[in-house]
Amino acid sequence: MSESLSPQNPAAEPEPAPAPEATSTYVPPKWRTEPRFPDGPAPDPAGSHHERRIRSFQPRRSRVTTGQGEALKRLWGTWGLDIDGHDVIDLKKMFDGLPVVLEIGFGMGEATAQMAAADPETGILAADVHTPGQGNLLALAERNGLSNVRVANGDAIILLREMLPPDSLAGIRVYFPDPWPKARHNKRRLIQPEFLALAATRMAPGAILHCATDWEPYAEQMLEVLTAQPEFENTQEDGGYAPRPGFRPLTRFEGQGLDKGHVVHDLLFRRTGNAEN
Repeated sequence: MSESLSPQNPAAEPEPAPAPEATSTYVPPKWRTEPRFPDGPAPDPAGSHHERRIRSFQPRRSRVTTGQGEALKRLWGTWGLDIDGHDVIDLKKMFDGLPVVLEIGFGMGEATAQMAAADPETGILAADVHTPGQGNLLALAERNGLSNVRVANGDAIILLREMLPPDSLAGIRVYFPDPWPKARHNKRRLIQPEFLALAATRMAPGAILHCATDWEPYAEQMLEVLTAQPEFENTQEDGGYAPRPGFRPLTRFEGQGLDKGHVVHDLLFRRTGNAEN
């Protein structure tokens, strides 16, 4: 080692001060940080629970009508819920003791409102990230006196994993989820073994998981992974698809698919007693 670099040499140049730690330059998009309705759904309710995992949904930032916005302002504090991952929900208290079905992805809420009106003895916890749809469902619930509907804003995975107690759901409905049709995006589909294992822990034994899709390859995947999941059993003796049950309304979206020649498949699987909470 040369003398000038020796630590014993008093004439050696002092070591440079350590560089300051790099700070993140990431700036969240405005929709994550600026609520359009200060007393309504939060832009990113589970921001503190951010996870690096593949998500099955993308927020859609379409225009909120005046009626939808007024419903959000007026009703969110009473019938709305942000999925922030902080507290476990007391469903019995929220729904006055009714059995509760979780609906994941309700679009504009027309079918949800019809099902709630037809079955007032069942509570529906409807989860989505689409602000216009949230406002529309709240408006429909108010207009039709549907006290058995609550609207949840955010990621259904966080809702299931962190905010719902074991065996608390009488059913889960997943109607026409995003099919992610490109092969490289198939991994984003919601109905996967990991989701089913989690869902089973939150469903009471005998509860029904009801899926519907008009995308044939996704229907085939749903049937395959559900059949392979030990926590569920097919309600159909032949092990195949189920006829559309009378309680699931024919939606406008579904009608458009049928007009294009799409075939809609319903899958109804019962939660067995094998799930580990």
